[in-house]
Amino acid sequence: MIAPFARHHLRVRVYYEDTDAGSMVYHANYLRYAERARTEALRDLGVPHADLVRDCNLMFVVRRAKVDYLRPARLDDSLDIVTEPLVLRAAAVTLRQDIRGLLGSCAVAEIELACVMLDAPRPARIPPRWRAAFEAMLAARALAEKE
Repeated sequence: MIAPFARHHLRVRVYYEDTDAGSMVYHANYLRYAERARTEALRDLGVPHADLVRDCNLMFVVRRAKVDYLRPARLDDSLDIVTEPLVLRAAAVTLRQDIRGLLGSCAVAEIELACVMLDAPRPARIPPRWRAAFEAMLAARALAEKE
């Protein structure tokens, strides 16, 4: 596993294809940005989702998504998607993802990921490698909050 970090950051640019007729990011695309950021966070932690599928016959699926849309992101904006774990359970993890533009948060998502078996969509315990990565993020976050 890679050295832990409290929060993962991913920069994205808003392209024309991401926007609606008013040049604002279409609401569903915030979820796409969040998905991309979760994928990169796992990769940067040294526990890519592809390894979970290949080595454990498991995958993470979105069980619940709550999104607060706060201000529009617009064509050509640079966004920072900040991902941090909130709660880790045996077969699920809840993440907070803040999609920030130059003026602050555009959308804040709380995403619950469930770990499920590929062959039968039933819950499965999060394997040790992935659990350790999330635990390291939670510990780094707790340490950062004390400082």
